[in-house]
Amino acid sequence: MRSCRSFDVRVLVTIVCGLLTGIVLGLGIWRMVVRINRGSSVSVSSTPVQFCRNGGTWQNGRCICTEEWRGLRCTIANFCENSTFMNFTFGKIPVGRYGPSFQICGPNTVNAGQPQATRLCGVSEYGVIEALNVTIGNCDKNLEILEKQINDISNNSQNISSDAQVLTTDASKLTAENITSATTVVGQIFNKTRNANSEAKKVAVTTVSQILDASEDVFQKAAENDNSNSFSNLIEQMENYSFSLGDEAVVEPNVAIQSVSRNSDSGPSVLFSVQKGSSDSLVSSETSINKTADELKPDGQTELQILLNTGGNKNSCGFVVYQNHKLFQSKTFTATSDFSQKIISSKVNASEQEQNNVSVKMVFNPTYDKREFQLYSYACVYWNILKKDWDTAGCQKSVNASGFLGCQCNHTTNFAVLMSFKKDYKYPKSLDVLSNIGCALSIAGLAITILFQILTRKIRKTSVTWVLVSLCISMLIFNLLFVFGIENSNKNLKTSDSNINANPNENKIPETDTIETPNPSCTAIAALLHYFLLGTFTWNGLSATQLYFLLIRTMKPLPRHFIVIISLVGWGVPAIIVGVTIGIIYALSGNKSYWELDYRQEEICWLAVPKNNDFARSPLLWSFIMPVTIILITNIAIFVIITVKVLWKNNQNLTSTKKVSSLKKVLSTLSIAVVFGVTWIFAYAMLINNDDIRIVFSYIFCLFNTTQGLQIFILYTVRTKVFQNEASKILKSLSSSFDRAKPMPSMTPLKLRVRMYNMLRSIPSLNERFRLLEPSVVTEETSLS
Repeated sequence: MRSCRSFDVRVLVTIVCGLLTGIVLGLGIWRMVVRINRGSSVSVSSTPVQFCRNGGTWQNGRCICTEEWRGLRCTIANFCENSTFMNFTFGKIPVGRYGPSFQICGPNTVNAGQPQATRLCGVSEYGVIEALNVTIGNCDKNLEILEKQINDISNNSQNISSDAQVLTTDASKLTAENITSATTVVGQIFNKTRNANSEAKKVAVTTVSQILDASEDVFQKAAENDNSNSFSNLIEQMENYSFSLGDEAVVEPNVAIQSVSRNSDSGPSVLFSVQKGSSDSLVSSETSINKTADELKPDGQTELQILLNTGGNKNSCGFVVYQNHKLFQSKTFTATSDFSQKIISSKVNASEQEQNNVSVKMVFNPTYDKREFQLYSYACVYWNILKKDWDTAGCQKSVNASGFLGCQCNHTTNFAVLMSFKKDYKYPKSLDVLSNIGCALSIAGLAITILFQILTRKIRKTSVTWVLVSLCISMLIFNLLFVFGIENSNKNLKTSDSNINANPNENKIPETDTIETPNPSCTAIAALLHYFLLGTFTWNGLSATQLYFLLIRTMKPLPRHFIVIISLVGWGVPAIIVGVTIGIIYALSGNKSYWELDYRQEEICWLAVPKNNDFARSPLLWSFIMPVTIILITNIAIFVIITVKVLWKNNQNLTSTKKVSSLKKVLSTLSIAVVFGVTWIFAYAMLINNDDIRIVFSYIFCLFNTTQGLQIFILYTVRTKVFQNEASKILKSLSSSFDRAKPMPSMTPLKLRVRMYNMLRSIPSLNERFRLLEPSVVTEETSLS
């Protein structure tokens, strides 16, 4: 009769647990459906995912296309197809650029591996895109050799300029020494005293545009070693060249030069405008000149506009636009992003004394993704040739129409606005109900399990299960940190572009183009989360190791000082990994004042994810995923061995019923799976590149792992006879106290107590003789507790 009642209680408990699991899963699925519906409703009103084609990106209400495409949706071809000329073949070439030939210089030549020729892709007078002239280079000349030939440039300018253009076609292969040599060569080609012909100078503009495609790191190294001031010389010579073109313009993807001729009928001001294009490259149709304008006239498509006020001076003037700042390597301003920071040069062809009455007004409309970044501050500056750095003397900010950054200066030279941006991080919402409930239950269960293991060691006649207690302590601290510290307090700091300071009296140069708000407490939380989660997995692995020794290698004693060794490993190895990771990241940051985001994320206080798929430098990969993967693989292997050889091995001496035996085996298997952390394998399923599958596994992962502490409490505490006996005593004591306070004639409370007591006593528990730290008492009849 008792066994029947016990069996009924087990069935009841199983049904209740199944219903609870179903409710939790149902809530998870319901939340998933609501989230999907919200996502679909938002996407209807926003731009379709595939609106911009062929690699185009949606920014600020329009598609920004790659150089190969143009149009509203980046669907109009803007390139030349594969072509051949003589013995040379060329691949796809964007309009306005030179493409290298597939034929390269031989291994025994000076330019081994470099293309033998380049070909221009342009637009004919009828608007047809076609491959134009081919320039054949000299495999026996490199940039260093050309640099030595500039003394005799007047007789050889066309060949030297063409060779330099061919040698700089592939900017990804340029070194710092190449940059220095190339800028020296083209700077001398622009020099009037060298008497280079006009065609050589136009080709030199192409060379300047090509070298501006080289990486920022290469330019920084070149500037450090630029003892001959080749950058400054090139900038000055291009300013002077901008006077010599009449009213003609030379426009390349990264450089635009515009000359303006003036006479007695010309007005006192000249307006030069650069309009926004469908890509990040400059094109001739986007620049314009207005000789009679008397004020700035920006519109919604204006990216840059400068009004040059020459007063009574009617000499010619010139403008040079640089697509980026790479020729202007500053010591005070550090550029770390790819924001559009155009440089504009305006100058009048007059003596230094006549320049005193010249002034400029400018507006800049910076191009950046307003969904990700917010403009934080800006400064109006000019390039000081003597200091070789940005300066604010004579320049100040001015108030202009919304969306434009205004500047005015009382002199002419190369101008820019140095902007600093703050990333508009998408901070996640607070933990959802499912995570909060799971973590709260785990925290309670882990705390009770720790107290139970320590306080009842004499009653259970066994020593404290040190591995289990250490595992619970590490997991408990991690859960507490996760619930109360995972969110970054910076999420409460809000800024907007409307807060930009345009006070003319405040024109301070920012230190960098990206502003981060330091949060040392978030970094500390990330490090502690890193440590205790690594510690949890380490103790999972030590639990697997210990059970392997006790259950598989039963005839051999544990190694000497086993507890001391595993304690050092369990608490020491994670500390070493975290310490080395932070030390390496801090050392690699160099002079970087803000290094925290190389270690942690800004959105949450957790390890940084790879940037631009740079997994090799990801702390999440090397200091967490790799060690955890090794531990999980080892644990799963030991789990399979123990499950097959011990738990599900047929026992001929088994006297209990088959159903009870199977239940014990299932519960024992679950006990080991939980303490080994096997359920964390669902985290890898979340890496699947399918949103629907990933969401499902995310909820499964959340269900199993946020409640891992609760599972340990149920399997390692509730199921023990000691806990059941103590719980029944507490219930009896509470019931008796309640009866004394409020006596009731009915016998219902007594019956309820009896039923509760019988239910707790009837829950199946495993044999208490198994002691994790005392292998001598382990026998064949031992089962897991």
